[in-house]
Amino acid sequence: MRSPRGARIAAVLLLIPLSLSLAQCGQAPNADMLAANTQATGDTFEDRFPAPQFKDRFPTEKESLVPYQRTAGAAPAPAQPAQKPVAPPVRVASISPTLTLPRPAEREELTTLVGMKSSAFPYFGNNPRTDAPFLNVGGGDRRGHRSLSGRVYWQNETYNDNRVLVHVPETFDVNKPGVIVVFFHGNGATLERDVRDRQLVPQQITDSGANAVLLAPQMAVDAADSSAGKFWQPGGFKRFLDESAHHLARLYGDPKSEPVFANMPVVIIGYSGGFLPTAWSLEVGGATSRVRGVLLLDAVYGELDKFASWIEKNRTGFFISSYTHYTKPHDRELMSMLRNKGIAVSESMEGPLRPGSVVFVQTRDGITHRSYVTQAWTEFPIKQVLSKMAAASAFTRMASAPTSASR
Repeated sequence: MRSPRGARIAAVLLLIPLSLSLAQCGQAPNADMLAANTQATGDTFEDRFPAPQFKDRFPTEKESLVPYQRTAGAAPAPAQPAQKPVAPPVRVASISPTLTLPRPAEREELTTLVGMKSSAFPYFGNNPRTDAPFLNVGGGDRRGHRSLSGRVYWQNETYNDNRVLVHVPETFDVNKPGVIVVFFHGNGATLERDVRDRQLVPQQITDSGANAVLLAPQMAVDAADSSAGKFWQPGGFKRFLDESAHHLARLYGDPKSEPVFANMPVVIIGYSGGFLPTAWSLEVGGATSRVRGVLLLDAVYGELDKFASWIEKNRTGFFISSYTHYTKPHDRELMSMLRNKGIAVSESMEGPLRPGSVVFVQTRDGITHRSYVTQAWTEFPIKQVLSKMAAASAFTRMASAPTSASR
């Protein structure tokens, strides 16, 4: 039979290994420990904890549009507020008795999808470059388009989405000078997954502080194709803007605002493959007089003659092209074309943005084409350009001036 002293010694001996293990658990792992663990298990940290895949982060184009929630720069909500504060009356300086003005009704920010007949697709016309039918491939009951790479995209899968991403910030006021931003996305994109969630275009417009709304038509769905669809057609861009005025007024909540939207100035932004619908909208779109500015984001892949022509004929609108090494040769060529026409060209985004400004800015190495809408010469380039435009009193006057329906 074990004595009480022997039992105590045995218990202490059993606790020593456990205490050593617990002490080791409290230490941070070092490189040698990680290397030994990798050798023992035969895999790496990335093998055990793989990064989320693209399909895991973003929904497909077939999934419904969930409510858009802005997070960047948002202030945390107060914990359990006792009572909503009441805004004081607006006091107007006057020798008369104090006048209390009613405040406008509160509005919510709106980001939604709207089907529009005048959007890029479906399109059953010709390709103006070849004057051949756009849908040039037949396969059973399906029709498709063979791209320049030789790949066939089917009409019912790639060129059948007529939706437009519409964004109306809660601060937008139709009674103030405003602007419509038309965004043409690049290749391999969808409105929800890319334009809204990855490129944060609606958020950039809201955060810019500009009195602006967004129209972003779905181009070829998630495909390596830059086809312009109905924006190839003469007057196609004007028809798109005309139809959008009705939808913008309805979404804004005031049907009487439709004439305002129908004449509101426009800024076109083309990213990557979006250069093609941008160029044709400027050339044959029928609403050139409404376009107050063009922003190209790594997008000068061609159509230099159309861009040069618009710049030369519209010396009150701004033109900005920001580029990486992918588009540098074409941007340099376009700069040379403009200088030969006697048009001053700047290569810096420093300073104010003025009517007639023509700016080309090369971005530093390490900026990827895929992230260009949020990381170009600056973080959130769309936000910066619209902020500069809003700060320029000349653009405010231009936005207030009436515009002709077409030119």
